Formats: sequence, C-alpha cells, structure tokens
Amino acid sequence: MKDPATLLNYFQALLKYSNFTHAARALYVSQPYLTKVVKQVEQDLKTPVLNRDHIPFQLTPAGEMYIQHLEKLQHEQLTFNDQLTRLTSDQAVIRIGIWSSLGSFLLPKLLPPFLQANSNIKIQLIEGTPRESEARLLSHQIDVYLGQTPATLNQQLTIYPNGQENYYLVIPSTSEFFQPNHFILDPTTVDLKQLFQAPLILTTSESAIRQQINSLLQAYKIVPNIVLTTNNIITATNLAVHGMGLTVSAASILKRLPPTPLNLIPLDATKVQLKYFLALNPQATITPELQALVKQFQALDLATQIH
Repeated sequence: MKDPATLLNYFQALLKYSNFTHAARALYVSQPYLTKVVKQVEQDLKTPVLNRDHIPFQLTPAGEMYIQHLEKLQHEQLTFNDQLTRLTSDQAVIRIGIWSSLGSFLLPKLLPPFLQANSNIKIQLIEGTPRESEARLLSHQIDVYLGQTPATLNQQLTIYPNGQENYYLVIPSTSEFFQPNHFILDPTTVDLKQLFQAPLILTTSESAIRQQINSLLQAYKIVPNIVLTTNNIITATNLAVHGMGLTVSAASILKRLPPTPLNLIPLDATKVQLKYFLALNPQATITPELQALVKQFQALDLATQIH
C-alpha cells in the first residue's frame, strides 16, 4: 500500500475534481491505477471511503476517519524523519516557524549572514499562522518562532524583541478619500471612522496585524466593510494600491512599493504597532546554535520609517 502522503494526495485530488480521469491526470498516474488504489483501500477497510454517487465526491464517515488516520501517520513519519536527521546529521538543525508574509521581509535579513557565519547549521522552515507556530513551539515541533506583536504570546515563552515600526492606513489614488499632492496625512485632519467604513482589504483573522486592527476597530466602535481577506499582507497592500479598497500595511511593506500616488495615515502606535520578536521554549535545550541565532536576530536593524 502507498505511503500516507501519497494516499492523502490521491484522495485530495479525487475530492477536488470529483472525477477519476481528471484526478489521475493531475496526479500523473493512470485512471485504472487510481481506481485500483481506492478499491484496494476499501477492501482492506471493508467499507466504502468515498461516495461516488454524488457530485462533488464526498468522504463517507469511515472515509473521514481514514483521512484523519493518514494525516496522523504522515505527521508521525515527518516527526520521525526530522528526529532521525537531527540525530544522525553532522549539521546542527534549527527549525524555524514563521508566517509566510513576514518571512519574505525578515528571513533575507536574518538567514544569509547567519548561515555565512555558521556553515555547520541547517535551517528548516515551517510556515504557518502565528497560532500554529506558537503551538508548535510549545509542543517542541519547532525550535524558534519568529513573529510580531509579542504582547499576544503565551507568557511561558522566552521572548527576544527587536525593532518596531508603524502601521498606516493606505488610501489609493482611486479612492474618493484620496488627497492629491499629499503623501502622509495628519490623522487629526481626517475622520478615521468614516475611512474604515470604506471598502477594506484585510489580512485574515489568524494574522497578528488583524488582531490589532480588530482591537482598533472596537475602540473606535467601527463596523468595517471588509470586501476581501488574504493570508498575505503584501497581497492586501498591492490590491489596495491597485484600487480594490483601503488597507492597513506596515512601513517595511510600503517601502518596497514602486513610486505610486497614494495617501498614508499613520495609526495610533499605542493601539496598533508592529514589533518583531524571536521566541524560544524555555523547557527546551538552548543550544549554542540557538544562542548564535538569537544574537544574530538582536543585531538586526529592523526599525523602518517612512518620511
């Protein structure tokens, strides 16, 4: 029988396409072979796992249980492989958890100089939401969690903060609120409550910035008009700049944009502010390699300003 990861891919494709021929084509296997694999699974379990009588395909209750079983097996296999690598490899391995949009900014600053000075260390990246990374750190599935907004973290963790920057409300030139010949607007001269009721593009509720924005909206007693959410603050920023709505973005993101006519309104730093951190689990062994990474992180200049 196939390994759990392969079987999961097979069933995910069948659920996506609801068609054995199309799923097989996407998986680069033959349709008869895919049919044979599914029939063999059902024979081994002595029960159907996939309801093919309706479109889209659905898992049966037994199928849902089977998929959960495969996911558990896959996780155990990955954990075993990781532990074996860490035990037998000549290189020290540091597993870093991070949110993908933050990684695009932070990792290029941190990892190249760190690895140049520590060629004996191997880095494994495990991308996920802040909540997932925190849980992985607490359960020893990662060694380091790189994130932002340390105030929301579990107090059991050891936190090394570094750098901070402001958030801005971004108003594109297509907005009725856009003020020509201005760049950074004085927040005391605008009605933030009215602006936040305009169409908004925000990051998903799992992101650290969204948690702060929600607190800000509650403080102003604003019911937002959210037209789109995304996992990536860079995506939200680019969509806003191209006229889909207003958004909230950070200085480090905005400075990467090409010259574009827009207005920026700095938000109250006592309510919304980006602070970077590196977190460790104090119950884990803090190796010399981890100490070196902490030192490298603390040496970074992460303060970004817009003028």
